[in-house]
Amino acid sequence: MRYNEYVVIGMDLHLDRLLNLPNTTIESFTEEENKIILKLRFLHDEAPCPHCNTQSRKLKQNRPILIRDLSVFGKVIYLNTPRRQFYCHQCQKHFTEELPFVDWERRYTQRAEEYVYQRVQSASVEQVSRDEFLSWDQVQGIFNHQFSLKKKENWEEVKRVSIDEVSKRCMTSKFGHGRIKY
Repeated sequence: MRYNEYVVIGMDLHLDRLLNLPNTTIESFTEEENKIILKLRFLHDEAPCPHCNTQSRKLKQNRPILIRDLSVFGKVIYLNTPRRQFYCHQCQKHFTEELPFVDWERRYTQRAEEYVYQRVQSASVEQVSRDEFLSWDQVQGIFNHQFSLKKKENWEEVKRVSIDEVSKRCMTSKFGHGRIKY
């Protein structure tokens, strides 16, 4: 398998702007036959603790993960993203930094998942899996995840649900508002 690795110098601002991911920059990229792997670096050395909201700089470990992004020019794009775990001195707990462009425990960017979800609504899962170089199970998993998020969004602001009770036998309201004609 032939591949080329490039270190990004000079045009990194343009590539960063095109990638449009918050607080990240592209360090280098590797190009293979059908895919491009962009190695990312975060622009900040600290992260907020989710337990006490204190900024922590104590890096415990850094394990890079590959995250699938939108395909470009017929090539699959992967983001080699640092997955950093910090230690908070304030509450004395370890935590993993949240990535604003990836949902928790997912391996696809939010925009890639949204794109696949939109495509499945107008094409079959099998067609989308062929077009996006994903398995049927991956496409179905993305669709189910996005569907559950959308379902939560629709009900998030609802505070109260009420249902009018109507007797089918006599077609009158339980509360005596007269007959209802159907």
